[in-house]
Amino acid sequence: MSWPSRSLDSVTTLASALPGVGLDEVLSEAALQTRIDRKYLLTPEQFDELGRRIAGSFRVLDIDGRRVFGYESVYFDTPTLDLFRAHRQGRRRRYKARVRTYLDSGACMFEVKLKGRRGETVKHRRPYDVEDRSRLNGAATELLAQLLRDEYGQSMPELEASVTTCYSRLTLVDLEGGARLTCDVDLVCSRGEERARGSDMILVESKCSGSGGNADTALRQMGVRPISISKYCVAVALLHRNLAANKWNRTLRTHFGWARETVDA
Repeated sequence: MSWPSRSLDSVTTLASALPGVGLDEVLSEAALQTRIDRKYLLTPEQFDELGRRIAGSFRVLDIDGRRVFGYESVYFDTPTLDLFRAHRQGRRRRYKARVRTYLDSGACMFEVKLKGRRGETVKHRRPYDVEDRSRLNGAATELLAQLLRDEYGQSMPELEASVTTCYSRLTLVDLEGGARLTCDVDLVCSRGEERARGSDMILVESKCSGSGGNADTALRQMGVRPISISKYCVAVALLHRNLAANKWNRTLRTHFGWARETVDA
């Protein structure tokens, strides 16, 4: 795949075409820490069409003139990848723990995403020392242990950094409708010295508190349906090709060139 990608070109074009909105307004009007997430994988052509359909209702996050931002996420799991397996099996009580670094500003956050009783995503986040981003420090361990105890009645397992994802993101906000779209491109997954690249497509996540927003309606009219996928699960599958991916098999094979590797006896 050529780099930079066609998908990044599409994202950058839409970013420059929409009116901007500052971070303070986004946080005050559309923080959406508890929300329903829907994920879509779009070709650049589909993304261009989506942009035309939602241009009248969405604005683009603008911070000091920058509209496309670099992200790094370090995900934590058990040595046997129990958190990945819980997502693969669709367990009701599942969660992700990660440290996210905003590469353009150097800001860093520890984040825990829990699956709620009605299928909603509940996110908890705290500022984090960027020097600790590859490990769980005492404050992060305490927060996660408390959340697991209070929400799931579980004790905290031993966790370690499992995979890292890097990508570029455009964030679109519908302030009136209370919805947000994140548009991620140029995914690079790593584990130690191993590297794997994602596909030349845009992962669009619709985040809203209700049954769906303007973007979900537009995508449905375009014939695009939500998919069950996450950057973490893609990263684990691409870097651990001996693991079964089950419900993501078709998406991974079609869009990421994935094939499960068998281990010789």
